[in-house]
Amino acid sequence: MKTTSLLLLVFIALSCKTQKERLIYNSEAIKIEKLTPSTYRHISFLQTNDFGKVSCNGMIVANGGEALIFDTPSNDDDSRTLIDWVESNLKSKVVGIIVTHFHKDCLGGLNEFHRRNIPSYASMRTIILAKTNQLTVPENGFEDMLELKVGDQKVVNAYVGEGHTSDNIVSYFPKEKVLFGGCLIKEVGATKGFLGDANVEEWSSTVTKVKSKYGMARVIIPGHGKPGDVALLDYTIGLFQQ
Repeated sequence: MKTTSLLLLVFIALSCKTQKERLIYNSEAIKIEKLTPSTYRHISFLQTNDFGKVSCNGMIVANGGEALIFDTPSNDDDSRTLIDWVESNLKSKVVGIIVTHFHKDCLGGLNEFHRRNIPSYASMRTIILAKTNQLTVPENGFEDMLELKVGDQKVVNAYVGEGHTSDNIVSYFPKEKVLFGGCLIKEVGATKGFLGDANVEEWSSTVTKVKSKYGMARVIIPGHGKPGDVALLDYTIGLFQQ
């Protein structure tokens, strides 16, 4: 029994050590974790009425002296911190911000990007919803798919269907097989979360389509919680299956 307990403690300690080693920036407002040679998860926080203080994920792809950021922190001050960190630590010019849906955890800090003349991109559905809700509006819209270059590599941004919202998109970095699923994708073990703008009837079907397109992804980043592999897609499909 003592041996089992000792092994468990060692496993927990090693897991914590690995997590800390991957966390390359750690402040009260922003945390940044390296996932692959070119991709990073940025973590910020949003105070909500229903769920308290919620950690929110975004993605950074840096290549060839350029960087794309996917989803803003929830306010401009934290966006400023994030952009400054990317420019000074990754030595990369931020050439675009991609907004994956119209909620505050995706575009709440968009004004800071616009202030710095960083182009913003989102689906036309997101642009319409941002205007309707009197939010900061992304500048450049697309219908179903948009390819963006970062250095000499591409990132594919795709609208696959409704789920968490009617406008949610996913973004895929083929070079390293990294998928940013945003709030369409749940971490393993998560609850259904906020459903105020959701289409729960279509959610599983949409993620099934995501799996058929990007099931080869080795790293998948959900909108909240821990990244993982294709198990996140399977878990989300099961969670919302009718």
